Amino acid sequence: MNTALDNEIRLKLLRLLQDEPELTQRQMNQKMGVSLGKINFCISALAQKGMIKIERFKKAENKSAYMYRLTPAGLEELAKLTISYLKIRIQ
Repeated sequence: MNTALDNEIRLKLLRLLQDEPELTQRQMNQKMGVSLGKINFCISALAQKGMIKIERFKKAENKSAYMYRLTPAGLEELAKLTISYLKIRIQ
């Protein structure tokens, strides 16, 4: 995930997870207009890099429901990507 497009997707995904951590991957794909497979790949990569923490809802009726929380590393990455994106947009 190092191309400009991947960085843009990662930025949008981190922003979305910060605002709505309870979204399903299917809802994320609908809001972002990115394939469900790409969302799944990005979520897995962000979790492996320690940028997000994936938690299950313990008391939910739907036991497959997850919450995606940004870690301090994820918040730092979000800030870096935002600054980089703004620099590109200003130019």
